[in-house]
Amino acid sequence: MVSANRWSWLENSGSSPGAHCVRYNRVEDFNSQVVKANSRIAEMKQQLDMTRLPRHVAIIMDGNGRWAEQRGLPRVSGHRYAIESIRKTVDLAHELGIPYLTLFAFSTENVARPPEEVSEIFLLFEETLEREVPELNEKDVRLLVSGELEMLPQHLERKFKDAIELTKANSGMVLNLCVMYSGRQEMVRAARAVAEEVAAGRMKPEQIDERRLRDFFYHPELPDPCLLYTSPSPRDLSTSRMPSSA
Repeated sequence: MVSANRWSWLENSGSSPGAHCVRYNRVEDFNSQVVKANSRIAEMKQQLDMTRLPRHVAIIMDGNGRWAEQRGLPRVSGHRYAIESIRKTVDLAHELGIPYLTLFAFSTENVARPPEEVSEIFLLFEETLEREVPELNEKDVRLLVSGELEMLPQHLERKFKDAIELTKANSGMVLNLCVMYSGRQEMVRAARAVAEEVAAGRMKPEQIDERRLRDFFYHPELPDPCLLYTSPSPRDLSTSRMPSSA
């Protein structure tokens, strides 16, 4: 359990959680990319074989900071611009009828980033949940979160849990957000739970197999990802990738 004081710098950094965050107005470059992307998406949709779409798509959302730096912007602005891309991704998956979409949004290793960048990301989480969850609910999307929510600031943890509660009865597309997530930690968490079952006499060692281990994942009901997408930049996927996508 993380100390409640872990995020005290968020409370003390200004009059509000985002008081020190800067807003950027250089959007011409971004808007032109959005227009081009929309055109490409329209062309690709016409060429899709709708009978061969993956059931579960997983996307590692990486490179926002680099995108901003390449354009002479602070890293935090890249995360804000990325929200539009995320919205379009979710809308497209919903439109195509893909049943499961996983977005790796924030790993446990991301906590080591500069405090101002982490603060901006948390603020974006809060703003996006407030703005997008009602619409997701109207579209019958069910929101899940994989990760250690208790590691977040309490007010943000509450917003995620409220969103999960609001959409839990929905039967449409499942949107699984990996927040404070680590693939290694999920395996450790599952192994520890299995060991506790064996120690308590509720399971025999010879009963342990892949299926029983999977029972202790965050959401064992989710099918394995059929398609995992990440940026082409070299990176360690072990903290982001779900065990079932190995």
